[in-house]
Amino acid sequence: MKSPAHRTRDIERQAGYLRPEHCAPPPPRSGSDTMWFIRDGCGIVCGVITWFLVLYAEFVVVFVVLLPAKNVLYSLFNGVIFNGLAFLALASHARAMCTDPGAVPKGNATKEFIESLQLKPGQVVYKCPKCCSIKPDRAHHCSVCKRCIKKMDHHCPWVNNCVGESNQKYFVLFTLYIALISFHALILVAFHFVLCFEDDWTKCSNFSPPATVILLILLCFEGLLFLIFTAVMFGTQVHSICSDETGIEQLKKEERRWAKRSKWMNLKVVFGHPFSVSWLSPFATPDHGKADLYQYIVGRTSTSMNSS
Repeated sequence: MKSPAHRTRDIERQAGYLRPEHCAPPPPRSGSDTMWFIRDGCGIVCGVITWFLVLYAEFVVVFVVLLPAKNVLYSLFNGVIFNGLAFLALASHARAMCTDPGAVPKGNATKEFIESLQLKPGQVVYKCPKCCSIKPDRAHHCSVCKRCIKKMDHHCPWVNNCVGESNQKYFVLFTLYIALISFHALILVAFHFVLCFEDDWTKCSNFSPPATVILLILLCFEGLLFLIFTAVMFGTQVHSICSDETGIEQLKKEERRWAKRSKWMNLKVVFGHPFSVSWLSPFATPDHGKADLYQYIVGRTSTSMNSS
């Protein structure tokens, strides 16, 4: 018995299903430099909360833990590391949130566009009835973004965006750096507790002992929670990239119809070609080079379509 996803695709293969006359021409593009931003209330709130929690951790680490420390070298060394990782985490979050994840042009399922594909007899195309677009293989429709996203993994409210072909690198870096600053914060808090127990509490913090304890306990709870969450998400994303199978494809158990590549090549497709320190930079846009080998199948034969 076929799954609901397969039955839906069979319906999309029918020639009469497209109905290009029902699709309006796609709106003119306003330019490649237009920032991508999803106007979703829940996602915006989650994004603001993410920045607030990182800035709270910054406040506690700097003003409660590091500045009152007697060892200047210890404070300087850990301050540079923590603030550097926090900056990279927020930069990665901003890039993941404001980067087009790989949206298929909306409303391109017009008669003129279908004729321009010059399909051979027997070839059919996929159409999304929700956004009226001809979508390539491995693209899925997101009900929040209201667009079909190429190689969509999932929609993440914490970055208020889909995680797809064009922004997966930034999302992976975001989870990595959040996990690192969470782990670092837990270590700093543990050392601070030990030092304060051995010394007078009034000498190891600029705040009162009760306020210091509350701030540190809240940071411990936040750090432990986000360390577990982001570490699991980071591992899941790396496994998904290496296996070249998105979260939606794994969930729906979709039939694999794309070429199989090595795990190293799959990593280069997402992070850039060749391997360099820019893999760890949220400011470096991935240069796929020879690693960009995706062929988005439109019909039953190996016809590819450029959706950019």
